[in-house]
Amino acid sequence: MSEDPTPVEDPTPVSDSPFRSEPSDRDTAPQFVLPLVVRIERADPPARTDALETAARAVLTILGDERSAGDGAWAQAVRDWQDARIRKVVRRARGTEWRRAEALPGITVTGKSAQVRVFPPVPLDGWPKDLARLQVSGTDLDDPEPPVDADPAAPVLWLNPDLGMSAGKAMAQAGHAAQLAWWELSDEERAAWHDAGFPLAVRTADPARWPELTGSGLPLVRDAGFTEIAPGSCTVVADHPALRREPYAPGGPAPTRSE
Repeated sequence: MSEDPTPVEDPTPVSDSPFRSEPSDRDTAPQFVLPLVVRIERADPPARTDALETAARAVLTILGDERSAGDGAWAQAVRDWQDARIRKVVRRARGTEWRRAEALPGITVTGKSAQVRVFPPVPLDGWPKDLARLQVSGTDLDDPEPPVDADPAAPVLWLNPDLGMSAGKAMAQAGHAAQLAWWELSDEERAAWHDAGFPLAVRTADPARWPELTGSGLPLVRDAGFTEIAPGSCTVVADHPALRREPYAPGGPAPTRSE
């Protein structure tokens, strides 16, 4: 993930947030990646929307885990990852592959039908063998029924209605958006979200509303164009109720991040 080439001023900078849009040493720092593995059994695959929501919660779960902070077992790996580009890669597993993945240090997050395991960051070229052998492709999923309308009082990650993304790509993008929202919240707001179990929804925005969302000042993910879609594409807007306040007002500058 490279930074958005167009600088965007954030009037309320968070000192420890990796989601700053100005050029920084993160582009030349050693690169790490956050691995996510989605369980896709051939006979019983998860629903697409549930997989996206579960992946977003998995990212938040490892960010909020005590092992990722202070002197925790994963803290240095998380810091190294955040000091560089915030890369995420989603792979798929089933059967024995999934059991091998579950044996590695990480956290499994379960949705209604989906299971996603998130692991502490690893060097870009240093994946554990049992994760490196897993496939990235083949994560196309469907929703058996259209998802219900999102609760307007809960966080919603709005997908660009004009982009076609595989489920794996969309899972990574939803994770980026959830993390971007996390970094823009206060400590108290993060704690409240954590204690509530990270409720959120992932929905495709109405085409007529997408321009309003991208101009709302809410956190916005732009894609670097490494896979599937054109560089600079706006992929997800993170609409967290706590961010619907100043300076996140219509027309205000939005924190952005490229994947």
